[in-house]
Amino acid sequence: MADFGDMADKAKDYADDHEEQVEGGLDKAGDAAGDKFGHEEQIDKGVDKLDDRIGDDGGAN
Repeated sequence: MADFGDMADKAKDYADDHEEQVEGGLDKAGDAAGDKFGHEEQIDKGVDKLDDRIGDDGGAN
């Protein structure tokens, strides 16, 4: 079974290498969640924070 730390490292590496794709995926997921559950304002804020985090530090902690 894969270690969560290993999976997180792989996700960070992917985010570093494919920033635009990750941000596009976040936007699509946010839109889908807003359509299904409502609360678009809160969802948009969360997506914006994730976009900022990925853009500001390349997905690193």
